[in-house]
Amino acid sequence: MSFWQQLAEQWNAQSGWEVVAVILAIAYVWLAARQHIACWPCALVSTAIYSWLFWDNTLPMQAALNVYYLLMALYGWWHWRKGNQERGLPVSRQSKTFHGLMIIGCLMVSLSMAYGLSWVFISDYLYLDALVTVFSLYATYLMTQKVLENWVYWVVIDALAAWLYWQTGLYLTSILFIGYLGFAVYGLIQWYDSMPERTANAT
Repeated sequence: MSFWQQLAEQWNAQSGWEVVAVILAIAYVWLAARQHIACWPCALVSTAIYSWLFWDNTLPMQAALNVYYLLMALYGWWHWRKGNQERGLPVSRQSKTFHGLMIIGCLMVSLSMAYGLSWVFISDYLYLDALVTVFSLYATYLMTQKVLENWVYWVVIDALAAWLYWQTGLYLTSILFIGYLGFAVYGLIQWYDSMPERTANAT
């Protein structure tokens, strides 16, 4: 079976709810890059659909991950709205030391998780799967705090995730994450240009 035939089969196998979830997920990333608070309602509905779909397809870990995203969508919505009431939640940055420590911590958690799961699951990509999952959790939290570097993490995460899904035959999802990668670069540029010191220099 050719690549295009596999891609067509995967597209035909999609449910209507999955299509809605994907569209809202794309809207979330685009709106987040624009710092529009409507990104969080989009994320909320998208992750709620994915939570149900993964649970219905007996993928409890993925369902649990999306429940986390759902809770972060609620928190991000509240936090950004609170910031807007206080004349806008500004984009901020964290120190290299902070990111260095967090990267080491996330790597340790990822390795520990993958090692623990290796006794239950047999997969050639278990460590990469754990790495993408843990760093996605961390980057999502940074997004809720409007930390600029969250987009840098997403560039790397989306590239790794796209490769992972491609290797496992999930071509549609891989293409989606390639699109996410482009949005991450766009978001990084948009947020960087909107930082208070950049805006002050421009005026």
